[in-house]
Amino acid sequence: MSKYLLNKFLFTVDRDPELVERYREEPRATVEMWEAEYANRILGCHSGESSTWLRFDDVEREALAAHDYPKLFELGAHPFLTLTLFIAMFERDHPPLGFQKEYARRLSHMSLPYPDIAT
Repeated sequence: MSKYLLNKFLFTVDRDPELVERYREEPRATVEMWEAEYANRILGCHSGESSTWLRFDDVEREALAAHDYPKLFELGAHPFLTLTLFIAMFERDHPPLGFQKEYARRLSHMSLPYPDIAT
């Protein structure tokens, strides 16, 4: 499991409007494409710099593909990154603050101590 890679996915997708829409409409294909093309890029470096070992495990891949943000939170994904990306994708389908309330409701089973979000 790599909290770093989960957070990198959330961070990079959230900052690209085309990826946000692609992830909304085709989540499984987007996760597969992102893992193949983006996972090993080193952020902030020129395109020639990359690593070779980063990949999601099956649980992470499925949580991302299913838009399962409660599971992502349980896996240690940063809640701010998760919330901002999912607001960008699904706020339009809810009344004002409706998605934020849905997010809180779906995470209401969580209690302190929350999962460790340190990477």
